[in-house]
Amino acid sequence: MRHGALAGLLALSGLVILALVRRQTGTEGFLVGLGLAVVPVPWLIAAFRWLDRVRPGPWRNLLFAFAWGACAAALIAIVANSFATHWIATATADPSGADTLGATVIAPVVEESAKAAAVLLVFVFRRRDFTGPVGGAAIAGVTATGFAFTENILYLGNAFGTDQSIGTSGIVSVTAATFFVRGVMSPFAHPLFTVFTGIGFGLAALPRGRRLRWLFPVGGLLLAMSMHALWNGSAAFGQFGFLVVYGGFMAPAFGLLAWLLIRSRQRELRVAREELPVYVYAGWLAPAEPFALGSLRARRLARDHARRFLGGRPAARAVVHYETTATELALLRHRARAGRIGPDFSVREHELLVTLWQHRASSRPALEYAARVTAPPPSPVTYWQRYGHPAPPYAGYNPYRT
Repeated sequence: MRHGALAGLLALSGLVILALVRRQTGTEGFLVGLGLAVVPVPWLIAAFRWLDRVRPGPWRNLLFAFAWGACAAALIAIVANSFATHWIATATADPSGADTLGATVIAPVVEESAKAAAVLLVFVFRRRDFTGPVGGAAIAGVTATGFAFTENILYLGNAFGTDQSIGTSGIVSVTAATFFVRGVMSPFAHPLFTVFTGIGFGLAALPRGRRLRWLFPVGGLLLAMSMHALWNGSAAFGQFGFLVVYGGFMAPAFGLLAWLLIRSRQRELRVAREELPVYVYAGWLAPAEPFALGSLRARRLARDHARRFLGGRPAARAVVHYETTATELALLRHRARAGRIGPDFSVREHELLVTLWQHRASSRPALEYAARVTAPPPSPVTYWQRYGHPAPPYAGYNPYRT
């Protein structure tokens, strides 16, 4: 019932936002904006899906996040921003100042709060799917991608209307310039802002003190609002304000954040290699599995091998589920060894081990194959390593020693 109510709410907000955008842009402008706004969407979703490849969350979470951003968050932003800007303009009798204040103060607070609501809902109702900073960044980034999609329809549709009124077209048109700025130069802007909120919730999902569980999400949201305000206020920094903010702050921030998230993902793979061998000794895993589960290339080869030779797409999905479960098991044990153990550690560990055992039939052969393919070549064997345990040559009699 809860899922049906949420789906109905998103569908209703989608119809309302569709009507509002079409009324502002016209039917032709809406169609042009829709066709151009959809261009960066697959690339952004693929990037976040790739980032979350070690422990991918369910597609239903990403679908909800995109729908919330494109429908509910966009509707909240349009209504709240319009109301607040109109109220400020009426109260101050300064429409120009109201627009500036609305863009730099009201819009960042309203829009980032509306997008953060999707991350909060996943955090509360799908807690087990919320696996850490990388998973939080993926949910937040897809939410912001949906929001930017709807916003781009509005901007590009209005730009097309401007071109129609002044008679410009082609590469020198307002539509082309708007698409270049929003779809080519800065498609990552909204995702970059909201990712900080997702990282905050991801850190809060890890077993920590109660105070930190509140501090991380609030801090991430405030950072997202600040970056959004800086981006929107770049026009106030002069003729080259946009380029200064873009080149001096936004692009470096994007690169640094991407590096940190990829580094966090590599840490998860390293934890899998280091923590899973104990389950090999206990008989739950095969000896080659920790190595394969600690390598993205080996994981991909295992999925491909399962799809081609072990049962098609169902077998490949089973391998993905096996890889995700094993990684979660490794991180659970890593947190326990670091002293951050929850009260349900034993129960959760047993659940994960049982899940691995249920999927071992198709997953274990695929992972063993991937381990054989990706294993490093054996080191050359010197003459004293051919028998017994490797050791230096016997240091006794040596007639050539002085």
